[in-house]
Amino acid sequence: QVQLEESGGGLVQPGGSLRLSCAASGRYCNINTEGWYRQAPGKRRELVATYSGIRINYDDSVKGRFTISRDDAKNTVSLQMNNLKPEDTAVYYCYHRCDWPEISIYWGQGTQVTVSS
Repeated sequence: QVQLEESGGGLVQPGGSLRLSCAASGRYCNINTEGWYRQAPGKRRELVATYSGIRINYDDSVKGRFTISRDDAKNTVSLQMNNLKPEDTAVYYCYHRCDWPEISIYWGQGTQVTVSS
């Protein structure tokens, strides 16, 4: 099993910034895709930003404001969120998809981000 632990959520005013981090631990797996999803109340979980190999994918709503990064030596993936908007309010989940030793998907427990004045 792979465990994912998020940190860095909280309450911020519109226009503010937060940085989320996700630390992976447990058994080794070959990560195919890793990154962040979010789920707002009453809405489906949606992609925010992911790495697939060296390719980065951002949802259009966060392009230019959010930046995903990773540190392979520390097994962490982070999300720098700038110019936050009320519509960014959601629970943010760390995501890993592994393709070895078998195809498997892991989620963190989620961290709340609230953007409000």
